[in-house]
Amino acid sequence: AHARGLPRGKDECWLILEAAPDATIALGTKAPVDPAVLRRAALDGSIEQLLDWKPVKAGDFFYVPSGTVHAIGAGLTLIEVQQNSETTYRLYDYGRPRELHLEDGIAVSDPWPYAPYPPPVRIADDRTILVDGPKFVLERLAGGARTIDLPEGVTAWLIPVAGKGVVDGVAFAAGECLVLTGSVQIDAEADADLLLAYPGQEQFE
Repeated sequence: AHARGLPRGKDECWLILEAAPDATIALGTKAPVDPAVLRRAALDGSIEQLLDWKPVKAGDFFYVPSGTVHAIGAGLTLIEVQQNSETTYRLYDYGRPRELHLEDGIAVSDPWPYAPYPPPVRIADDRTILVDGPKFVLERLAGGARTIDLPEGVTAWLIPVAGKGVVDGVAFAAGECLVLTGSVQIDAEADADLLLAYPGQEQFE
């Protein structure tokens, strides 16, 4: 990304909420691919056969490092959390008329097999670390009451996956996203399922 004049790449992750029986995602290529071969495949559509399409189900979680050649197949509902970046390089678009970015996309792609991210780590009964840096941290929190103290200048995002609750008097429900700063009090239904994302590589105590 820096070589293309950009401040950062775009690491991202996906939590699968719903998946049709035959739903798949593509992560990386089946084998290492030469950039020239990748470019030709993007132009003639055979790139679909080069990608490693993986079956998925509800509850699956994937971390996608910047540079990973990837695609989201049909029949999926998911939550995507990503590094703060507006950069998207599209190599192929199934014949749709959206802009492609072949030269830049090939230059920043890592066309080789996907290396799975370490599995989530449960650090408390109500707290699991899904992503532990280095670009951002993503936690999965159970319902109930808790206080979160964010360091000065740090912004976090609360994403309710299921259930309802209140943050400092502001009601929330599944499907919404709240921006948090400072010290906040979260009161969620007992069966709520929450995601908390914030930049950096260290989880808060």
